[in-house]
Amino acid sequence: MRDALAPDTLLSVRNLQTHFVSRSEVAKSVDGVTFDLKRGETVAVVGESGSGKSVTSLSIMGLLAHPGRIVGGEILYRNRQGTVRDLAQASAKEMKRLRGTEIAMIFQEPMTSLNPLFTVGDQIAEMITLHEKISYRAALDRAAEMLELVEIPAARRRVNDYPHHMSGGMRQRVMIALALANKPSLLIADEPTTALDVTIQAQILDLLRRLQSEMGMSILFITHNLGVVAEIAREVVVMYAGRVVEQAPVVDLFARPKHPYTEGLLACTPNAARDVDPNGVRLPLRPIPGSVPPITALPPGCTYAPRCTYAVPGCTGAVPPLFSVGASHLSRCFRHELL
Repeated sequence: MRDALAPDTLLSVRNLQTHFVSRSEVAKSVDGVTFDLKRGETVAVVGESGSGKSVTSLSIMGLLAHPGRIVGGEILYRNRQGTVRDLAQASAKEMKRLRGTEIAMIFQEPMTSLNPLFTVGDQIAEMITLHEKISYRAALDRAAEMLELVEIPAARRRVNDYPHHMSGGMRQRVMIALALANKPSLLIADEPTTALDVTIQAQILDLLRRLQSEMGMSILFITHNLGVVAEIAREVVVMYAGRVVEQAPVVDLFARPKHPYTEGLLACTPNAARDVDPNGVRLPLRPIPGSVPPITALPPGCTYAPRCTYAVPGCTGAVPPLFSVGASHLSRCFRHELL
């Protein structure tokens, strides 16, 4: 199976199944997720809260909290030496060695991810000395260089600041500097712009694109915002209730969504060209009715059927497979031809 990994593929998630098991129930938070990420490219994973996006990223990072565990599938990763390793089977020691050096993660809320008791320079320097045998002074100099890289003004001075001295946008830049301190091959960005206003959000996206181009890293971008996806990704994986419901190149997905859930997400995303009538009157957004079902009480058949305007009785009879609906375009919908 590992020999089938294409030469330009850095990460291949195959039929990943991550469950949270208690005495009374099993929560199938990730149920058969599959996607590939090529070198130097960005794949976005999209969905509402509870769809399994973050659990997928934590599975890749080996950071699942008890009682979560990977019960099936593969997470094939090609390291810098060219060796392919299944991270789902890697030991805790091996994952600790990979995290921060080859694979890094930006979390969605920097104020809770950064330690308030240490300066931002200390925290970046600690990440560097953890993986490299260099002096603290040299690591602190590198920390200042990383702050300059992420465009923090007066970086040599701000390296001595504590997180609470900085704005939300600055703290997010510090998180990016922290993640990139050891020049990883894979960056997982979990909702990195959620808590930021639109202007700062655009700046962070521009920064990530520039750093990706300069460093040649791959990015797995986790978000619920399709507007952000259009700015940064090459391919989109849409998740719902733990499963991939649609996967396509970003241009195809926006032009021709082939799953009712994706269509609904696009309909409730602001669009200046679409959201006005012929008289120039702004039209209301169309929210998706209902909410994501509890992962421990999923409906039978298609899990989206209770919220779907296209649903018929047959939709609840069996879980739909992923149908091929175009070049590199997949949809988990029995009625995809209606879209």
